[in-house]
Amino acid sequence: MASSSGNSSSTVQLQNSGSEGEPRQLRMDQRKRKRMESNRESARRSRMRKQKHLDDLTSQVTRLAKENNQILTGITVATQHLVNVESENSVLQAQVTELSHRLDSLNEILNSIYQSSGVADADQGLDLGSPYDGFFMSPMNLGCVSHPITAASDVFECR
Repeated sequence: MASSSGNSSSTVQLQNSGSEGEPRQLRMDQRKRKRMESNRESARRSRMRKQKHLDDLTSQVTRLAKENNQILTGITVATQHLVNVESENSVLQAQVTELSHRLDSLNEILNSIYQSSGVADADQGLDLGSPYDGFFMSPMNLGCVSHPITAASDVFECR
């Protein structure tokens, strides 16, 4: 019996330690469950932060693509405007050159008329306040002009 009493005392000890271990095990299980739940919640918050960051980046990509298209459209419009202005500038420069040549021709004609009529010295140029102002207005005095005055027909055309 001693052996049975020895067995019974060890069984009692196991039961005692088991009864004391159960609350301890429960506490450990509760802590483990809390930790697991806390980890799940932390992982959920992390996924939500990642999703928000991804959504923000997607929104930023969309906004920047739209802004980029607006800038490209502005560049295209400005480039076309530049081409138009350069073209108009070329036309105006050609007109200035043509008008400058015409003015030079008219000045040569006037100097020739002044020299042939003896009205004024060619070196003095035109004197707008001279008594001969009416000289060129008379059709009779224009007969001495031997150079026809012509203008190019395309001087004022826009291309």
